[in-house]
Amino acid sequence: MDNTSAFNSNTYDENIRKVIPMYDEIYEQIFDLIKTYFGDTSIALLDTGCGTGSFGYRARAELNLSDLMLCDPSKDMMECVRKKMLGKKYSSKCVGSQDMDFKNRFDVVTAIQSHHYFDKHTREKAVMNCFDALKEGGLFICFENTAPFSETGKTILLDRVENFQLGQGRTEEEVKEHRARYGKEYFPLNIKEHIELLERAGFKTAEVFWMSYMQCGFYAIKNGERMTYGDLFKFL
Repeated sequence: MDNTSAFNSNTYDENIRKVIPMYDEIYEQIFDLIKTYFGDTSIALLDTGCGTGSFGYRARAELNLSDLMLCDPSKDMMECVRKKMLGKKYSSKCVGSQDMDFKNRFDVVTAIQSHHYFDKHTREKAVMNCFDALKEGGLFICFENTAPFSETGKTILLDRVENFQLGQGRTEEEVKEHRARYGKEYFPLNIKEHIELLERAGFKTAEVFWMSYMQCGFYAIKNGERMTYGDLFKFL
């Protein structure tokens, strides 16, 4: 495997829609939120955990961008980005959000289905780096695999995801292998934990704006300075 997702970079785009219900709607919701918040204003956008560059490709076409930065820790994913974005204006960096060092540069930072692979402390650092990368008043948007509040809810949710994947033509073995990744290869937080994480990172406004099956979309707005990394862990 050449990245932390369930698929190699060269098969990612064709397989992701077989495992995540309403995957294309996730993009639609993000673009709608950005357009609602910024209108026609020219914006600088960072997509971290950008994968093969599909979101960046659409963003360049659909948004009024002054700057587009695409980041991913996988060299293979970044090679897919290079091919997909050929002839498009963008910048790139092979780095994960947990290791970024951008400061007050972007109006929008997106992290789409990427942070749930991190352990607790790494996820905290990744979100704080996204906060730091934003300008004042900037918008952070993340979509994550999100945990139910109970074991019963977890069982029902995973059963629903299995049914969806079988309906997309995946085999029983593939579906069972994908289910087994929960809590072992990716680590979902529940909605309350997500909001608390965003608030600890320094965001004064943190909201849920979309949910489907396991996927949940959150947005947060940067208002003021965040606490230091050391201060953060006093609360953990």
